[in-house]
Amino acid sequence: MTSPDQTTDRYISFCGIQCDANADKLIEMLKLNLSQKKGGGTWGQYFEMKFQEQHSVGSDNLHFIGNQLNPLYEYFEACGDSEAEALLYQIEQECC
Repeated sequence: MTSPDQTTDRYISFCGIQCDANADKLIEMLKLNLSQKKGGGTWGQYFEMKFQEQHSVGSDNLHFIGNQLNPLYEYFEACGDSEAEALLYQIEQECC
């Protein structure tokens, strides 16, 4: 287990890294932005299609994020959601 003054490092241990919880939180942020029609028109259709694919193959939110890193960065930038961008970066560094 890592101490609070140590940075987490997935190459050493996943202890203390909340990959699934952070992935779930990011997907909630994504769905909130989409429901508020932020970021432009085609994003809603794009992510709806990707959510359907995710459901059909039974992958979890972390897998979804790993497969959609670049579109997610672009989308959150278009939304101006710096909190979601920061969480996405954290997930990418710690979990992907």
